[in-house]
Amino acid sequence: MGYQLSVGNSVPNILPHCAVGLLASFIHILRMSGNGYYDFPDSAKPRVEIGEILICWFTTGLLLAFFAFLLKIGVDYSRGAFVVFYFVAPVGLLAVRKGTKLALAAAVSRGVIGRRDIVLIGDFEEIAALEPRDLLVFFGTSEVSRFTLSSDDDHETRESTDVNIINAAANFIRRNNCREVMLAVPWEDAGRLEFIREHVKMLPVAVRLLPDIRVRTLTNYASSARQRVLAIEIQRAPLSAAERFVKRVMDIVIASLALVFFLPIMALTAIAIKLDSPGPVIFRQFRKGFNGKQFMMFKFRTMIVQENGPAVVQATRDDPRVTSIGRLLRSASIDELPQLLNVLKGDMSLIGPRPHALAHDNYFETVLSEYAFRHHVKPGMTGWAQCNGARGGTPTIEHISERVKLDLWYINNWSLWLDIQIVIKTFFEVLRKRNAY
Repeated sequence: MGYQLSVGNSVPNILPHCAVGLLASFIHILRMSGNGYYDFPDSAKPRVEIGEILICWFTTGLLLAFFAFLLKIGVDYSRGAFVVFYFVAPVGLLAVRKGTKLALAAAVSRGVIGRRDIVLIGDFEEIAALEPRDLLVFFGTSEVSRFTLSSDDDHETRESTDVNIINAAANFIRRNNCREVMLAVPWEDAGRLEFIREHVKMLPVAVRLLPDIRVRTLTNYASSARQRVLAIEIQRAPLSAAERFVKRVMDIVIASLALVFFLPIMALTAIAIKLDSPGPVIFRQFRKGFNGKQFMMFKFRTMIVQENGPAVVQATRDDPRVTSIGRLLRSASIDELPQLLNVLKGDMSLIGPRPHALAHDNYFETVLSEYAFRHHVKPGMTGWAQCNGARGGTPTIEHISERVKLDLWYINNWSLWLDIQIVIKTFFEVLRKRNAY
């Protein structure tokens, strides 16, 4: 029994040493992560950060020794074990970092990982000067969809070609649901930068301007991949992925409950429309939605006409085209209830800028430079503009300008609480029947 006890007492207790190792790892990871060490672009760069790793690790070791001295716990640990740990661990850190970079490089080259939601638009020389390592820093991928602008010396020809190229890029962005546009254009070419900005502002994506060749040369970088270089944001994305998810969940939940609640009213409305005048119960009309994509919007028919073309005429007060039952439906906003189906389909949201007929949309975009920003979010059944009395017809530019101003304020200040406020205010706005005809 005594022999067994003496053998058991001779086994060293490794738990304190494991605790020190975990503490050292935590401090090292915390310090390195603060410098973006674990971000994908930095992790994918081929150069191993030998200096940064060694400096961080050795100072971490000195930090541990200092704390052990202050707390007088150094005598509980083997000095030999600490020295071995102090000098062997960085070898492992460097080996793991190199292996991680090789694995990431192989994965990126095969297209297994890497961002695919970025489009590069730019000047031929600027795009050609971007090396593969630069692409990893700026885009987090070794390849990106590129749209090269015209190099023609004639101004008119170049501008016409640029419009076609930017339109092609816009169509690609819409088809592939891209979330970011990078511009590679000389910074001194202010006219071209403004020209591009005007043509991409209708897209609900972030737009960033990359440092051009001269800027990278002035900062003495042989390659921008050797140090993090921030692009300049010239257009912010409207809503983050998390915000879009929250808004979509709210749309589905409230629209589903509202559809069940209003189903009897909608059934009675359909019968009344059918008995009141000949024609379909549901009026369908194309509208522009998120990212300028067209969709078919549903409403209860309130007119004797069903205009859905280039010459749509807005309804006016005491409009003779409105049916007798239609006048009641419009004043109570009951005609909008079928749009709950558009919300469930994902074409619309409960809250957002009200969509207009295509003919009106196309016209407003030509007279108001900021109008296209309304398509940065999904159109809504109601919105901030409607809650503030900007509803009904838009007979003058001043009317639509005020509505756009309110819509843009909503887009730039969106929050879940704001949406809830608008839902509540809409209820009282419907009761007031302000500008409803």
